[in-house]
Amino acid sequence: ESVEGEFVFTTGMVGYPESLTDPSYQGQILTMTQPMIGNYGVPDRNVIDEFGLPAFFESKKIHPRGLIVQDYSHHYSHWNAASSLGDWLKEEGVAGLSGIDTRMLTKKIRETGALMGRIEVDTSAPAPDFSQMTNPNLINLVNEVSTKEAVVYGKGNPVKVIAVDGGMKYNIIRQLVKRGAELTVVPWDHPFAAEMHNYDGLFLSNGPGDPTMCVETINELKKVVNCADSEVKPIFGICLGNQLMGLAAGGKAEKLPFGNRGQNQPVLNHQTGECYITPQNHGYHINCETLEPGWKTLFTNANDGSNEGIAHESRPYFTAQFHPEANCGPSDTEFMFDTFLEACQKPNEKITFPVRKPAPPVTSAKKILLLGSGGTSIGQAGEFDYSGGQAIKALKEEGKEVVLMNPNIASVQTNMDKKSHNKADHIYFLPVTPEFVEEIIKKEKPDGIVVSMGGQTALNCAVELYENGIFDKYNVEVLGTPIDVVINTEDRQLFSDRLNEIDEKIAESYAVDNLPDAIEGAKKIGYPLMIRSAFALGGLGSGICADEEELMDMGTKALSLSDQILVERSMKGWKEVEYEVVRDAHDNCITVCNMENFDP
Repeated sequence: ESVEGEFVFTTGMVGYPESLTDPSYQGQILTMTQPMIGNYGVPDRNVIDEFGLPAFFESKKIHPRGLIVQDYSHHYSHWNAASSLGDWLKEEGVAGLSGIDTRMLTKKIRETGALMGRIEVDTSAPAPDFSQMTNPNLINLVNEVSTKEAVVYGKGNPVKVIAVDGGMKYNIIRQLVKRGAELTVVPWDHPFAAEMHNYDGLFLSNGPGDPTMCVETINELKKVVNCADSEVKPIFGICLGNQLMGLAAGGKAEKLPFGNRGQNQPVLNHQTGECYITPQNHGYHINCETLEPGWKTLFTNANDGSNEGIAHESRPYFTAQFHPEANCGPSDTEFMFDTFLEACQKPNEKITFPVRKPAPPVTSAKKILLLGSGGTSIGQAGEFDYSGGQAIKALKEEGKEVVLMNPNIASVQTNMDKKSHNKADHIYFLPVTPEFVEEIIKKEKPDGIVVSMGGQTALNCAVELYENGIFDKYNVEVLGTPIDVVINTEDRQLFSDRLNEIDEKIAESYAVDNLPDAIEGAKKIGYPLMIRSAFALGGLGSGICADEEELMDMGTKALSLSDQILVERSMKGWKEVEYEVVRDAHDNCITVCNMENFDP
């Protein structure tokens, strides 16, 4: 049927089952900015986890009044899927609309702020009177989603926590209970101040709507916050919990133009100076200018400067406007649950957050040799031209002098356009071989070298230079991926050994350098099996062998190209999903893309 609500958007690329069951979306019509939605279906709603909660969701029902997507995938594929997204929406009577230009709609919301709107099923119906629509923010939405009676999770756990439910996501319960909390969840208007002596700490949950509607909660919270020093108990609030704490501490709740909803919001920690990438879902924030003495800003949104959390200067009270528990990630700030429960056991100690180990010192190298992408071929194609070009750009921005070796005059990174500020200072159109690279090192005298932007040719060349002591001989620092790491990943046996060291499950395999040993390994594994060449371009010399005859044929060819092959159990019939991950010096990891590989 037709529905009305506040139109909002989320920028998350994944996690629509979690978003749709987030009580904070109560009363809203959710627009997904990710173009394709529904491709991985929806998990089984009847599976219960060890906490007695639906295992794959944040509540027992869908909370948005409607869902808007651009491209709905009618075909879904996922090992955990039990139905399509469309069937789930029908089950719950929630309107879903596809074929909409969600980019245009999102731009409109960004330009004018969150909008009231209507999904109309009857195409012959007259245009709605928007002035008569009920704004959900004028309703106490928390009362609609909060528990109606006290519920205990993790009965018998050592740390006793009372949680005020404003629309609490199930993963908050999971995060607290699995860390040792006995969690007593109470309604939003519960008189919890009089019961604090029974608990080690107080948790304030997320929830929908205008926080000023929760008058009873705010009044109770004021009593707890302003208690005698001898009665102080740690308090941790998330999302709505942050807003309620801010109101109790004298701050003002203000509606953001279009809110922050998604999985990629940067947040600055004023205590440690670190920046976190956080998941968020809120339409209000706290103006901290009127906070009472003793309170301070703890977190700030690096995009719009809005408040993302506050803390007391002397008592163990702290909040986060973002979602450390977000089940669809990122999970970078899950440590806040550890911080809270540690405070519950040591309430007299100051709240501190873990600080990541410092990044390695920035290189002092001023002149950098970059081994370029070379000729375009399978396994060494345009992506290395692009990444090498970006590396040159980054090095130039750092004030480095860049020397490029690349025999391919048709690449972007060898472009000598005078208008470009990101071209290399010196370019040598020479083959990337140990002999030529050493000659350039002698001539240009670089103090640093980048070897990981030129594909397999550059890596193999760098390994040989390293093993021959050329980098030490000329005092050239290898920047980026260390050579020993390159060797550990390219040598099939060493790679297998490193994975076994961290108990990572891998297929049974044997690294060999001759055919007889390959045949012996095959007898242990059985056919069909996979062989993989080490240090090879784009998997050259690799493939599936159905029997010993094919192994001998393919193995002979592979060993003519590489000194080593890996005889491995075939994973034919399994799904192979590949992730491209980039990690920086601060140990931040970003998944650039993922893809499913298909065997012919």
